[in-house]
Amino acid sequence: MALTPGRDDYLKDSKYFMAVALLAAKRSEDPNTQVGACIVNQENKIVGIGHNQMPNGCDVCHAELNAIMNTNGADVKGCSMYVTLFPCNECAKLIIQRGIKEVIYLSDMYEDRDEFKASRKMLEVAGIELRQFKPKATEIVIDFQ
Repeated sequence: MALTPGRDDYLKDSKYFMAVALLAAKRSEDPNTQVGACIVNQENKIVGIGHNQMPNGCDVCHAELNAIMNTNGADVKGCSMYVTLFPCNECAKLIIQRGIKEVIYLSDMYEDRDEFKASRKMLEVAGIELRQFKPKATEIVIDFQ
């Protein structure tokens, strides 16, 4: 029995999860930076999504923190985090403490800042795999029609 050939334009796992992080970033009301994060478990199931947002009376809570807080109690130990911007040093601490094993990031535009150098060093010392996402296509079109 021959299998019917599938589509070749479907979203593969890493592209899909980064697209979810990018879509989450679109929810941010921050006028300067919009960041999204998507946490994925070992079965390639999304267990948390977050974006940077401004809680009442506080500074911005980062997307990584919100993704971890939005897991509905799911354990993130051993999970991968897709994030649109390389994590800062404060988010790196959370990532390390929660046992996330891998961070896949889209942009590292603040790599020359001390807090991001510190973040990279902490994540590397903790043995967390860091990988920059390099998309082959530059856009995904979502048609509501």
